[in-house]
Amino acid sequence: MNPEILSLRKEIHENPELSGFEYETAKRIRNFIVEHHPTTMLENLGGTGVAAIYKFPKKGPSITIRCELDALPIQEVNDFEHQSKNKGVSHKCGHDGHMAIVSGLIFWLKEQSFDSGEVILLFQPAEENGEGAYRVLQDERFKKLKTDYIFALHNIPKEPLHSVILMKKGFSAEVQSLIIRLKGKESHAAEPENGINPALGLSELVTTFSSLEVINPEDENFTLLTPVHLNMGQKAYGVSPANGELHYTMRAWSSENMSALKTQIKSSVEKICQTQRLAYELEWLEHFPAAANDVESNIYVSKAAKENNFQIIERPYPFKFGEDFGWFSKEYKTAMFGLGAGEDMPALHNADYDFPDELLDTGIAMFKFIISSILKA
Repeated sequence: MNPEILSLRKEIHENPELSGFEYETAKRIRNFIVEHHPTTMLENLGGTGVAAIYKFPKKGPSITIRCELDALPIQEVNDFEHQSKNKGVSHKCGHDGHMAIVSGLIFWLKEQSFDSGEVILLFQPAEENGEGAYRVLQDERFKKLKTDYIFALHNIPKEPLHSVILMKKGFSAEVQSLIIRLKGKESHAAEPENGINPALGLSELVTTFSSLEVINPEDENFTLLTPVHLNMGQKAYGVSPANGELHYTMRAWSSENMSALKTQIKSSVEKICQTQRLAYELEWLEHFPAAANDVESNIYVSKAAKENNFQIIERPYPFKFGEDFGWFSKEYKTAMFGLGAGEDMPALHNADYDFPDELLDTGIAMFKFIISSILKA
């Protein structure tokens, strides 16, 4: 294991930054590249993003290897030497490890003499809130790169260490969050008939949404609607309230299914609010498109795992979490795969999680083979 890569991983872990504010993290990545293998770089990409571009003599395939810059608003409970120095912020998704893997490729690229093609190392901001990949795609400088392939990985706790998790259709679910605001009319609590209380409307919405679920993940129409927040009125026992608010996050395996679900939700809200004489407002937010795996790109990932003799785990369906890598899937040939982080590893987003350093070489080996397979061909 390269000590420079390991040191970078721990330095990034000590200094985590939230989505959209990864200024120092981006600076650390830039300085690391400048020190060890300087090249053309794009900075402030889609916000704080960085892209390092390594070109070979002749025009050929362009391969982008993507990772994430941001951390989470979670207070770390680990007490190791590289614990987070930023109160209430920590790398509990392993993006520090992903960055170290992608950064580590520069030592290998320095020794390569491919005849043609280019490799782009993309350090993307704001993955956790679903905004970063979309913003990178809107950046004209990224569009001009016209990359052919985009690959990414994510460590997966509870799976055997060094295993490679493959999915034919896609890596992660389509995720969409929603706020429903209801407005009725206040009245005295002793005379609710003189007002319009949103309680029945809220309860009907929760019941109706529950009936829309298809919770079997092996069903192609899988649909999960999770209520995450509900608010109504105040602790004022003489008042029948006017306003209510309901927050949901929804998951499906495809954009088409999510679109159909949104239509059903709009129709249900309109019908219930009309019956209950409530005004309403819908706000859609935190959209993570389904991260699709292109057939050709997925073959390269599979071959890389076999060539390195890594255990392969074939998942029959995507992960239920959101990944904004899906924005890239809409426009490019993409593949995202999982790396088993160990069966005893705390789950992602747990306060005691820490990226396993043993995976640094595993991730680098996977990307090396993928890049070589495409550029040598």
